[in-house]
Amino acid sequence: MSSIELTSSQKTVLRALVDRYTQEETAVKGEAIAEEVDRNPGTIRNQMQSLKALQLVEGVPGPKGGYKPTVDAYEALDIQQLDSAAEVPVTHDGEDATEVNVKEINLTSVHHPELCRAEVHLRGSVRGFHEGDSVVVGPTPLSKLRVEGTVDGKDDSKGILILKIDSMEAPAGEPAH
Repeated sequence: MSSIELTSSQKTVLRALVDRYTQEETAVKGEAIAEEVDRNPGTIRNQMQSLKALQLVEGVPGPKGGYKPTVDAYEALDIQQLDSAAEVPVTHDGEDATEVNVKEINLTSVHHPELCRAEVHLRGSVRGFHEGDSVVVGPTPLSKLRVEGTVDGKDDSKGILILKIDSMEAPAGEPAH
């Protein structure tokens, strides 16, 4: 399938739908998405029409109705649908952040230890995270890597947290991947 160029607001709306749908596994109401992305429900309806035209969204009629992402929606957002996403715990200011799941951790600027950053890609909304919040990611299933840091920035539309790394550890004897 050729990749579809989405506007950033289409991406934001589609990501909100996919995240909500992934959590609730039921059609998502336009109002819920409007609230999530802080837009007017009418705007969301218009976005959904364009996303339906691109075959990224299906409308579900009836009182329990709303919108569902199609398989192409995941591809358009470049999300691998994992049947059982590996559970990588995230702790946010000391509390378990059960509404998010770690997709990947990218380490940036490793050659500058005092400037070390981690890009943490999450499934679920990063809206509740704010600069200066303390976050612990991990341990990861294979390498048992654990990253502790402070939120230094975020990208709501991509579900990315930028952490300033305070400490990083993988148990001795197991190579970190």
